[in-house]
Amino acid sequence: QVQLVESGGGSVQAGGSLRLSCAASGYNYWSHCMGWFRQAPGKEREMVARISTDGSTTYADSVQGRFTISRDNAKATLSLLMNSLKPEDTAMYYCAARIGCSGRWYDYNYWGQGTQVTVSS
Repeated sequence: QVQLVESGGGSVQAGGSLRLSCAASGYNYWSHCMGWFRQAPGKEREMVARISTDGSTTYADSVQGRFTISRDNAKATLSLLMNSLKPEDTAMYYCAARIGCSGRWYDYNYWGQGTQVTVSS
């Protein structure tokens, strides 16, 4: 049974930092591209960052230079370090997995339940 479990969300003031984590199980983690996505109320789900099996990373323009995605294949975990947070980063954040990277959320097969991030001004 595939499971992706996010943690680390919370409320923070603008300029602050949070680290999100995702624990994966039930599939070959090392062979899957991993991504972080977010969805704010009334908006479409969007890619925040993704990391391929060889460690190559891609970021949305809106988070480039502020967020860092990383993975630990031995522990089957995914992380997102978020610095210099802005109110517009407020959203539900999800981790997701698929074979082969994509920037489209609907291409991903496996999803976590999400963790809420709220940034106040």
